[in-house]
Amino acid sequence: MKKLIIAVMLVAFAFSVAYAADVVTYESKKGNVTFDHKAHSASNDCAVCHEGTPAKIEVNKKAAHGATCKGCHKKQSGPTKCNACHKK
Repeated sequence: MKKLIIAVMLVAFAFSVAYAADVVTYESKKGNVTFDHKAHSASNDCAVCHEGTPAKIEVNKKAAHGATCKGCHKKQSGPTKCNACHKK
């Protein structure tokens, strides 16, 4: 029974780590921005954002309001208004 409980806990932990990797929250004075990687990767090829081998992208204000996020949203009819991404 003890082994079963440990196995269940390990699976739950692995799932939570995998899920956490799919959702990234960027902190901002205007309100935090939550990026759902799974939703974006379902509708875009990895090369749209990643060059070469996919890796975590560091996003700053300039990148988010430039071509990386907002620019792509304009091209693909995503949200572009401040409060659509920034949530308090």
